[in-house]
Amino acid sequence: MEKATKRKVNNKKGKEEKPIVECDDESDAWWWLVHKGITASFLSIALFSLLVRVAVSLHPYSGAGNPPKYGDFEAQRHWMEITLNLPLKEWYRNSTVNDLRYWGLDYPPLTAYQSYVHGLFLRFFSPDSVALFTSRGHESYLGKLLMRWTVLSSDVLVFFPAVFYFVVVYYAGRNPSHRMSGIAWHMAIILLNPCLILIDHGHFQYNCISLGLTVGAIAFLLSDKDLVACVLYSLALNHKQMSAYFAPAFFSHLLGKCLRRQYPLLQVLKLGLVVLGTFLIVWWPYVHSMEAFLGVLSRLAPFERGIFEDYVANFWCTTSVLVKWKRLFPTQTLKLLSFGATISSCLPSMIQQIWSPSKQGFLYGLLNSAFSFYLFSFQGK
Repeated sequence: MEKATKRKVNNKKGKEEKPIVECDDESDAWWWLVHKGITASFLSIALFSLLVRVAVSLHPYSGAGNPPKYGDFEAQRHWMEITLNLPLKEWYRNSTVNDLRYWGLDYPPLTAYQSYVHGLFLRFFSPDSVALFTSRGHESYLGKLLMRWTVLSSDVLVFFPAVFYFVVVYYAGRNPSHRMSGIAWHMAIILLNPCLILIDHGHFQYNCISLGLTVGAIAFLLSDKDLVACVLYSLALNHKQMSAYFAPAFFSHLLGKCLRRQYPLLQVLKLGLVVLGTFLIVWWPYVHSMEAFLGVLSRLAPFERGIFEDYVANFWCTTSVLVKWKRLFPTQTLKLLSFGATISSCLPSMIQQIWSPSKQGFLYGLLNSAFSFYLFSFQGK
């Protein structure tokens, strides 16, 4: 990475002076990033990451000009249209003004609230882009530009700060001689993740919000601020259900920590109340009746799509070449098979963290849990 040569210079009196470090031109920029401090490194990498995101957003997206559903842009725009123009209790309910077969809301309430806030932004500058009924299939240049800005601002306000805090916490107390270089590389790897950039900025998604909340929760947990971590992770779960991929790791690590404290039951109760309180606040408009609550819940688990949708590189899709899962078993059986396989593959790391919780073990548990859900869970979102 850094190619430097040292040479010693002698003065006229024959005394040896301090060595002079000479850096090759190729490593000058990286040397500056590493030695100018965390903030300078982060700002430089973040600026470059933003430029990459903007460059990706200049290219076409799937579904553009392709009726009747027009692709991901129309899905996000339609959610803004619905949340802006219909009463909150109607957002997840099928009706003459909200046909759930046409890009109906199928994420938790926090995503709906986010769509409402972003919809206010679009309506201020371009009312036609979120007008009820008449905006269907709307693909104006201004509408797409405004939508791009909502994604970019979400990244900057949620994901970027979370990554910064996580990397700083992760490297705290490590060998100072390697810390700055590691931080710079680590921030670059996370902020320039091609999958996140292509999905969010290429196809108008907001995974940066749920991932930012999750990364923030991980950082606070590593810094022993468990209550804040519970709030942030609960918000991540309420933004996108895919955040449940990390739930076994969070649950087992926090339970293991609680069991080693003086009053374990009290600690578990405290964390449980924080989680329940966060969920209650987010779901408050839908807990007034069981019908409303189950109506939203049913939208979050699209079992009718089958154990896998399209072609994904998980276990069920790969093995379907030999075993026709959808033909051999009913949906109920496939749900049980999926649940059993997912939990079984998560279990070793969960037991290890309950028995002997550690920060490094928690990070490995996150990796194991995410892979388990990706490979074996039933049609993830």
